[in-house]
Amino acid sequence: MLATNFFTMRDMSSQIKFGTSGWRGIIAEDFTLENVRRVIDAIARYILATASSRPTLIVGYDTRFRSDKFAGLAAEMLASQGIHCYLSQQASPTPAMAFEIRRLKTQGGINFTASHNPAEYNGIKFSMPNGAPALPEVTRQIEAEIQNPSLARQAPLAPLEKADLAKAYLEDLAHKVNLDVIRSAGMRLAYDPFFGTGQGYLNRLLDQAGIPVVCIHNWRDVLFGGHPPEPADEYLHPLRQAMRENNCQLGLATDGDADRFGILDGDGNFISPNHILALLLDYLIESRRWTSNGGWLGGAAKSIATTHMIDAVASYHGIPVYETPVGFKYIGELIEQDKIILGGEESAGLSIRHHVPEKDGILACLLVAEMVASRRASLGEQLRELFRKVGTYYPGRLNVPLTENLKTRFAERSRQDYSELEGRHVVKMVRTDGLKLVFEDGSWVLFRMSGTEPVCRLYCESPTLEGLEDLTTAARNYLFG
Repeated sequence: MLATNFFTMRDMSSQIKFGTSGWRGIIAEDFTLENVRRVIDAIARYILATASSRPTLIVGYDTRFRSDKFAGLAAEMLASQGIHCYLSQQASPTPAMAFEIRRLKTQGGINFTASHNPAEYNGIKFSMPNGAPALPEVTRQIEAEIQNPSLARQAPLAPLEKADLAKAYLEDLAHKVNLDVIRSAGMRLAYDPFFGTGQGYLNRLLDQAGIPVVCIHNWRDVLFGGHPPEPADEYLHPLRQAMRENNCQLGLATDGDADRFGILDGDGNFISPNHILALLLDYLIESRRWTSNGGWLGGAAKSIATTHMIDAVASYHGIPVYETPVGFKYIGELIEQDKIILGGEESAGLSIRHHVPEKDGILACLLVAEMVASRRASLGEQLRELFRKVGTYYPGRLNVPLTENLKTRFAERSRQDYSELEGRHVVKMVRTDGLKLVFEDGSWVLFRMSGTEPVCRLYCESPTLEGLEDLTTAARNYLFG
């Protein structure tokens, strides 16, 4: 059995910090065998100190280099400390793991994935017993355990079982999405899993339902085709080509661990995740709210960096909005409390009522297909109609590299109060997460320091494209002026 308390001096001195979605590092630099052992050992000690007398965890992995080997190591370490462990028998989407955690009623799960990050990264996501990402108070305890290792606990070897994370999860999705509507519309879909864990999940469900789908990049490539496994506009050209060649009406994509989504309209145009969230909220309210069993009463949730179009749609339908810090864990809490119909983040994260409190890119793609099939209108047509109902919203985002001097200056400026920014009157300041300034015309800007990179995340939104460009320039001037 592998030892769990042997670490090099170099690794003992390195700091391991959990961000909004776990711990990530560059393979062979930060993400080393020794550091993985440190993290798993710390999680094991946290579980043994807080869980029941028979703790159980699920371990999964994505398609990255040696993720499956790291998962096997973790499962052995957990079993050696008396923790009953289920090891996924295939590469596993984060939302599928969240669903299985809840179904099997385990004390949580460990997923080896760096999500949408480039191939040189790997990481560990730790999920709670409800399937949601671990909250900061939990990850702080794990970080403390990492810095204070102890001798391995002597315990009888616990069971280590293989688990199929696909079957029950896909059966559940088939009840949450109206596949009959998609099939009856005669749509042909194209899907790009970006060589990630969505392959064998989204396309499998569509195939089983008799819905034509063209799937590209559905094999393991640990380099992800030479770019990050992120369903962003600039990486979706192969999907556009597949749509043209196969006469597809919709393009769907998921990231490396299938918790994020990317959508192309029938003409190949990329539809912003912000706009997708607003469209789906409008659609779910109309199609789910008033049903025979009482309907989907509830509000909407969004992170502070997400479009105010969510607020406008919610106001149009008379439902409340909850604004959270960045990190889906906070939206997941509202799902668990049954307060919302839909929760979303501008970074292409979404979940819905009665689903897992975790981002689910597979579900998001299926709901978009259902919406297009049900409304018999393209996403562009639907977005123009929604603009007509609630007004126009044009969001943007960029990362601004910061030197140490700029970081210090920004930290000082972010603590100040503001009545205007380059002639724009500030009507509201929000410091839930970073500094957000809301202006008279409804436009806004958010400055937020990255927790993992030396950059400032700059989010802007304006009623016009010209206004968005001007606001972005003003925000950059604020940082560098």
